[in-house]
Amino acid sequence: MAEMSVIWLRVAAALYSLGLLHAILTLVRKREHLFRPALAAFSIAAVLHFVSIVEEGLLMNHCPITNFYETLSMCAFLVTVLFLFVHWRYKIESLSVFIFPLVFVMVLVATLGNPVSAWSSPAVRDAWLTVHIVLVLLGYAALLLTAVASLLYLFQERELKTKKPRQFYYRLPPLGTLDELISRSMALGFVLITLAVIAGSTWAFVELKTRWISQPKIAISFFTWGIYMAMVFLRITAGWRGRKAAIMVVTVVGFSALTWAAHARLGTLLMKQ
Repeated sequence: MAEMSVIWLRVAAALYSLGLLHAILTLVRKREHLFRPALAAFSIAAVLHFVSIVEEGLLMNHCPITNFYETLSMCAFLVTVLFLFVHWRYKIESLSVFIFPLVFVMVLVATLGNPVSAWSSPAVRDAWLTVHIVLVLLGYAALLLTAVASLLYLFQERELKTKKPRQFYYRLPPLGTLDELISRSMALGFVLITLAVIAGSTWAFVELKTRWISQPKIAISFFTWGIYMAMVFLRITAGWRGRKAAIMVVTVVGFSALTWAAHARLGTLLMKQ
């Protein structure tokens, strides 16, 4: 990308981050008072994003979709425009919990198309990687808690349908308590995994320059994050409970296990055995 177009895109990413903050507060504290300022920042970011795309196209004399980063930027912009139109036409605010984090991460990755200098010191490099790992572990812990609570919810639901629950049933928390635990642990896990993806992407970019995006484990990580985000979105907007929610949670746990295996290079160890 040209220098100025990158600057515009990075400023847009900073404004898009307010949308991510809104989504986090909505999920964790169920407070939507930040939606209006987040929407305003999102709209301004869309304008700057458009300026970045136009400037890039004029300077390069072609439509800026010739590489992964340019294509991702264009895709994020189209998603942004579509969301703004849908909100203007139908006033659907719940979509923001899904769209705001998605657009921010897409634009953040799009800004990582230009190589940067190496780490200022080994200590900063190691600290950044440690933060990423801790966030991932905490996110996985919250996800496992969500999975356990979902399975208990299914068990209780099945016992209630039999009308003759077993003794173990009476030792479990009420369905309402389990449902609340599922919602809170799911939201917390998504926030932690999102922050881990942001930290990990930045670390990989500085460490591997533009080669980071070609790593299969990076693709698996983003795919797992996308599945997790879809699960949270369906839980909030479609009200998925019971069996549907449990199946989705187990699916996310499975992809998380694959992601962990890829990062731990278990695949290579298994091939050697």
